[in-house]
Amino acid sequence: MFLKLFIIFFFNLLFQTSSQNINFSYNNGFNPPTDISIQGITTVTPNGLLKLTNTTVQKTGHAFYTKPIRFKDSPNGTVKSFSTTFVFAIHSQIPTLSGHGIAFVVAPNPSLPYGNPSQYMGLFNISNNGNATNHVFAVELDTILSTEFNDTNENHVGININSLKSEKSFTAGWWDEKGLFKNLSLISRKPMQVWVDYDGLSHRIDVTMAPFNEDKPRRPLVSTVRDLASVINQDMFVGFSSATGSVLSEHFVLGWSFGVNGVAPPLALSRLPKLPRFVPRKISDFFKIGMPLISLFLIFSLIFLICFIVRRRRKFAEELDDWEKEFGKNRFRYKDLYYATKGFKEKDLLGSGGFGSVYKGVMPGSKLEVAVKKVSHESRQGMKEFVAEIVSIGRMSHRNLVPLLGYCRRKGELILVYDYMPNGSLDKYLYNNPEVTLNWKQRIKVILGVASGLFYLHEEWEQVVIHRDVKASNVLLDGEHNGRLGDFGLARLYDHGSDPQTTHVVGTLGYLAPEHTRTGRATTATDVFAFGAFLLEVACGRRPIEIQQESDETFLLVDWVFGLWSKGNILGAKDPNMGSEYDEKEVEMVLKLGLLCSHSDPRARPSMRQVLHYLRGDAKLPELSPLDLSGGAMMFGVQDGFSELGMSYSSSVFKGFTGGSSIADSLLSGGR
Repeated sequence: MFLKLFIIFFFNLLFQTSSQNINFSYNNGFNPPTDISIQGITTVTPNGLLKLTNTTVQKTGHAFYTKPIRFKDSPNGTVKSFSTTFVFAIHSQIPTLSGHGIAFVVAPNPSLPYGNPSQYMGLFNISNNGNATNHVFAVELDTILSTEFNDTNENHVGININSLKSEKSFTAGWWDEKGLFKNLSLISRKPMQVWVDYDGLSHRIDVTMAPFNEDKPRRPLVSTVRDLASVINQDMFVGFSSATGSVLSEHFVLGWSFGVNGVAPPLALSRLPKLPRFVPRKISDFFKIGMPLISLFLIFSLIFLICFIVRRRRKFAEELDDWEKEFGKNRFRYKDLYYATKGFKEKDLLGSGGFGSVYKGVMPGSKLEVAVKKVSHESRQGMKEFVAEIVSIGRMSHRNLVPLLGYCRRKGELILVYDYMPNGSLDKYLYNNPEVTLNWKQRIKVILGVASGLFYLHEEWEQVVIHRDVKASNVLLDGEHNGRLGDFGLARLYDHGSDPQTTHVVGTLGYLAPEHTRTGRATTATDVFAFGAFLLEVACGRRPIEIQQESDETFLLVDWVFGLWSKGNILGAKDPNMGSEYDEKEVEMVLKLGLLCSHSDPRARPSMRQVLHYLRGDAKLPELSPLDLSGGAMMFGVQDGFSELGMSYSSSVFKGFTGGSSIADSLLSGGR
């Protein structure tokens, strides 16, 4: 019996010792990584740097200490005090952009297999973000502003618990000895040190940072009080997570120490491995990335090989002007897009309109699903300015906008690359007796999403963006049927407070504001007019302009809704396909708001800020009656704009409008 008790005691002591690593430190690099497990694109460089990510886009990288750390004496006990310090650096190929940062992580497993890249930083995904069952504590060094997570800015430090919405965050920086705050740029390519401390008694969490070789500041950068007993299990694993987006970035950890029930051992900064010298990537290097493996055709004769190469070069030839070097990182190779779409086959065609055709594709290598739009252009006029705007728009980040990833130019084509939206465009759920329809809750959710995205374009981004083609066919639905405004091929940018100089009429009949057809000037008010038409078509399930096949007469949706309103039956305009469960007051409000946004006088239309207030119920729509808009539909300008622009087109063109054709005679001619 004594021998059995001794054996049990011995093995229990052995187990506790194996799971209670009090502290560890890495001062001379991570090579060889005997106690570090790496996943994803993480590697250890020859000189011992922990390289969490390379310049691959849309990828994740993880590195964890392989041995479990005992944070509690019992499963239901209190979390012990712990601390860690590490030195990191971020190298981005674009000085002002990166993707997407580094996070120190305490997790129940030495891996995060379900973590997504980009804004999810390899920690979570859209399904598990915010779940209490994650049992993840993290400190994020975030370099991208993600509005869906209420980020402070594009350069901040945050304390995260089971979610990417930080419990507390602050702009990256440090407090010097004089008590002055000094900013630090996380993507400066310079090494910086971070300290994370948790007090098991007071439950205080402190995060402190400073430039390399500076002592630990007395005042922490971010601090909060939170008992981690429900978050941290008895045995956990510690490590790092990082992810890339569409910008080429490298994330490094130079040194790291960790301790439980005490202060983490200080790092010997002079012994840490050196960062590689940063050399800006040349445009020629960009074209070498992703080159396919050497073809098996090398076994064929030299003559056949030469003929094969010449033929391929002609097939994939594309234009590249000197001015495009500054946009090189946002340019896709035509060859990659060709293979992604399997040669732009008809079976992968998602839709087509007056400005081009859209194909579904899967990028080789990254396996990222994309939507590729081919736009024809005959003029080189304004091409540099157009591409500059496309690249600028690609920097926008909003959950209700379809991300524009980049572009490609080839012969007579301009190709735009977007994120793929699995549920397609909104119009297929509204018109022509759709097989799948949306109920009112889904429709108002889409309306709110588009309004939020349009408000972001008009007021929240660094420049004013006029979309110029707001309509149902340009609203795409993601996997959860959230409305995302897409197709920025006609978008126009100008600085806040300045006057837009657009002088060319572009857009789609039925959505064009009357003043735009007269003057050619597009403003935020012309977008509001198009949004009004969009509100009516979503609520009514009909296009703004239709041709009656029997009588060959033109049906104007805004006239019809206004007429029903005048008769006291505005709810008679609602789409019968949306079912019987709906809020009558909400439907009536949307219909009246659609009419108000369609007012012929741009000064009478609400701004998108006001529209959002009405839709969210933060403000009540003004009491309106048909008498307030005397003159009937003429006050909405439909007849006005229709007579000026639409009557000049043949009946065959009008029939094309039911398919969403655009009236612009050229995408790039004139002043855009």
